[in-house]
This record gives sequence, C-alpha cells and structure tokens, in this order.
Amino acid sequence: MVGVSLDDINFFQRNGVVVIRNLLDANQVEELAEAIDWNIDNPSHLGQTASHNTDPGRFFEDFCNWQRIPAYRKIIFDSDIGSIAASLMGSEEVRLFHDHMLVKEPATKQPTPWHQDLPYYNIEGMQNISFWIPVDPVSNDATLEFVAGSNDGTWYMPKTFLTESAKWFPEGSFAEVPDIDGEPGLHEILSWELKPGDAVAFHMLTLHGARGSTNRRRAFSVRVMGEDIRHAPREWRTSPEFEGLRDELAVGVKMDHPLFPVIFISD
Repeated sequence: MVGVSLDDINFFQRNGVVVIRNLLDANQVEELAEAIDWNIDNPSHLGQTASHNTDPGRFFEDFCNWQRIPAYRKIIFDSDIGSIAASLMGSEEVRLFHDHMLVKEPATKQPTPWHQDLPYYNIEGMQNISFWIPVDPVSNDATLEFVAGSNDGTWYMPKTFLTESAKWFPEGSFAEVPDIDGEPGLHEILSWELKPGDAVAFHMLTLHGARGSTNRRRAFSVRVMGEDIRHAPREWRTSPEFEGLRDELAVGVKMDHPLFPVIFISD
C-alpha cells in the first residue's frame, strides 16, 4: 500500500503539489499503458487532437472514459489514489470528478502554457486534487512545472491554449496569469523527473505548465473532489462538459450523482 507522510501532507498544503513515487506498480503501469493505446485508437466523443501547423508533433486528449475502459476503472477504484487524496485534502470522503488521458507525441514543440485547472470546470471548493500519472519516463525537460504556493485561493483568468484568448469569464473577472517565465526570481518553480507509475498530485488552483516533448509522453489524470466541492454550472462549455447535468444537480449542491462516484470513505 502506498501512503503519504505528514511531511508530504504539509508540503502539499503549503505548495499545492507533491510528488508520489511508485503510486502504481509495474503491472498496473502495463495495463494502463495498454488502455491508453486502445483509447487513442478508440476515442470517445470528447477526444480531441490539437497542434500548430508548424509543429511536427501533436497533442491528443480524451475525457471521462472510466465507465467504458476497465483498466481506467481499476486504477481509479482499486489503487491508493482515494486514500492518498483523503489524507492530502483533509477530507473523509473522496469522489471521482473525471479521468483525463493526455498524450504528447514525439517532437511536440508546443508548450502547455501556465494555467490553473479549476476555472475551466463546473465546480467550486478547495478540497480537490489532480493526480497526473505518466506511463512513459518523463525527463526534467518534459515534466510538469508548478508555481509553489499558487493554490492560495486566487483565481486567474482562463484562456484558450492555442490562441490565449479569454472566451469564458468576462475580461477583468480575475487577475491575469503572472509572467512566470519573465520573472524567474519572483516565483519558486517545482518539478520532478518521473518514472512510469510515479505521480504528481496537485491542487486545481496550482499554476502549472509544461514544455514540449522530444519523446512520447502518455499520461493519465484522475481528478477527485472532497467534501466541500459544490456544483457550479457555467454558461459555456466546460472542460469536460457534462451534458444535461445542470438539469439534474442544482447550483451549490454536492456532486452527489452517478457520474461522480465515491471512491474512498475514511473508516
């Protein structure tokens, strides 16, 4: 069983991210890698590819496949993700929000810009975590980078990745993302080289980004919610979009719905 120490919990609460070594064992990694490859060949209606015309690589992602891909379901329900999340968040109950498969093919030059995840979603609350789990080795040059302490509750304006336009919240609703790369002395950047089965667990308000990748980088994200998370439907398509959910869950209620099953309850 993989767990977290008090030091890990304090590090996560202070910085908004922590590395977890060997979250998955070799067999789990192999099953997950096979499932990701199957998912690439059999995308859901939410699967999408993005790349610049001048970029020789490509980025592919898909969402919400736990109900149709058994290996994803096993990782979510049978691994230690739920218990680790409960400890890091300080929540007795952990619900699945969604799964997210991400692939950067070799020679993908396009970086992932600095951003937070929470403003793109239909939820609000501070007890939340994203687990990002690679099934390929991830070097320091291609790994996720995080701005330490940016989980302090500040929301930054979400923008499209390719055009960096603000098309969701009205201009001026939130602060602009700081010039992280242009002000290196003002921000502490955390990152880790990862081997298959390692994970980074980060708060959905923690600013993060990544550079391009010279090697193939397949990863699986599991996003979970604690007890204080509430439904916050938007007037635009969220990422991902849960069709019809606003008709089934009122604004401000817990995410008590079959799409978001409980994956862990403390004894």
